[in-house]
Amino acid sequence: MQNLFKNPFYRSSSLIILLFFTGWGIWWSFFQIWLTNTLGFSGAEVGTIYSFNSAVTLVLMFVYGAIQDKLGIKRTLLIICAILQMLLGPFFSWVYAPLLHSHFYLGTILGSLYLSFAFLAASPTFEALTERFSRRYGFEYGQARAWGSFGYAVAALAAGFLFTVNPNLVFWSSSAIATVLLLILLFDKPARHPEVLAKYVDKEENEKEKTGPSFKEILSVFKMKALWQIVIYIILSWTFYTVFDQQMFPQFFTQFFATKAAGQQMYGILNSAEVFLEAIMMACVPWVMKKVGVRKTLLLGIIIMVVRIGGCGLVTNPFGVSLIKLLHAPETALFALGLFRYFTLHFDTKVSATLYMVGYQIAAQVGQIIFSTPLGDLRDHIDYSHTFLVISGIVAIAGIYATFILKKDNQDVNGQPLDRD
Repeated sequence: MQNLFKNPFYRSSSLIILLFFTGWGIWWSFFQIWLTNTLGFSGAEVGTIYSFNSAVTLVLMFVYGAIQDKLGIKRTLLIICAILQMLLGPFFSWVYAPLLHSHFYLGTILGSLYLSFAFLAASPTFEALTERFSRRYGFEYGQARAWGSFGYAVAALAAGFLFTVNPNLVFWSSSAIATVLLLILLFDKPARHPEVLAKYVDKEENEKEKTGPSFKEILSVFKMKALWQIVIYIILSWTFYTVFDQQMFPQFFTQFFATKAAGQQMYGILNSAEVFLEAIMMACVPWVMKKVGVRKTLLLGIIIMVVRIGGCGLVTNPFGVSLIKLLHAPETALFALGLFRYFTLHFDTKVSATLYMVGYQIAAQVGQIIFSTPLGDLRDHIDYSHTFLVISGIVAIAGIYATFILKKDNQDVNGQPLDRD
C-alpha cells in the first residue's frame, strides 16, 4: 500500500473519486427526506420526481459514455460536471425548492436536467475514467474506487448532523466540496511531468488507446450479442440494488423498532457501517479476482445477492436482518468491479465507458422501470418478507442464466488480459 501511494496517478484518481462521492453523498443520502419532511411532498409527487430523474439519466448516460470514450483520459467532461456541482447550493435554495412549490412539473423537469447532468449521469463517468486511468498507469481500479465508498460513508454521517441544523447546509457543503474537486481536476495533473509519465505508464495500453473510437465504433456496441446477454443478466440481478435496497428495505427495517425515529436512527447507523465495509471490500476484490478469476467473481456476487435478499425474507429479528444486510458490501464490490473487469477483458477497451454505461448502468435503470411498480404492488398484497423471497428467486434464475452466458477468462480476450496469481 505504501508503494501504491507513491504512484501520483493513483493519488490523483483516488482524491478525485473521494471528493466526488463525498460531495454527492452529503446531500443525496437525505434527498428523499428533504422532499418529504422539509418540502412536504406526497409519496406520489416524490415518485414523479424520481421517475423524471431516471428518465433523463437513462439517456444522458449513453451520451456521457460516448463523449468520455472519445476524450480518452482527458478530464474535460469531469471539469464541466464539477462546475455544475458547484451550483448545487444556490440551485436548491433559490431555484429548485421554490419552483417545485409554485410550478411542480416545471421544477421537476428543470431539476431532473440539472441533477442528471451534474451528478446522476456523472457518477458512472467518474468511475469509468478512474478505471481507464488504472489500466493506463499501473494501479487497481478497486483500490481507487474504495475511496469513493469511504467518502460517501463519511458524508452520510456528517449529513445527519448538518441536516438537523439546517437542511440547506448539506447542499451548500456539496458546493464547497465541488469547488475543491474542480481545483484538483484543473491543477493536479501528474502526466504533465515526462519523467513521472515514463515511470508509470503502461506503454501497451497507451498505444492501444492512442486514438479514440469513432462514432461508428461506439454505436457498434449495440450490435454485440455478448453485450445484450449481459444486459439481460443485469436487469434480472443488479436492478434489485435499487428496488430492494432503496425502495423496500428502509421501511421494512424500521418496522422492527418501537418508534419510527428509533428505526430511522438504527438504519442510518447500519447504512454507514455497510458503506464503510464496502470501501474495504472494494480494495480487496481486485486480489480476489486475481485468485479466482473474473467469471467466478461475478458468480460469487450473485450467490451472495440470493442469500442476502432471501435471508431478509426469512429472518424475523433486527439483529439477524442487520447482519444479513451487511452482505451488501461484498456483493456490491464483487458486482461493480467484476463487471467492469469483464468488459475490459472481453471487449475493446477503447469503448469501455460506453460498455459500462449500456451494459451496467442503463441496464439497471431499465430493470428498475420494469420491476419497481409490479414488485411494489406485490409487496402491498403479500408483505415484505414474501416479496423478498420472490426477488431472491428472480436473482437465482439470473445466476443460473449467468453460468451459461458469462465467458471464461481465457475465452475471447479482446481487451486487457487478466494477470492471475
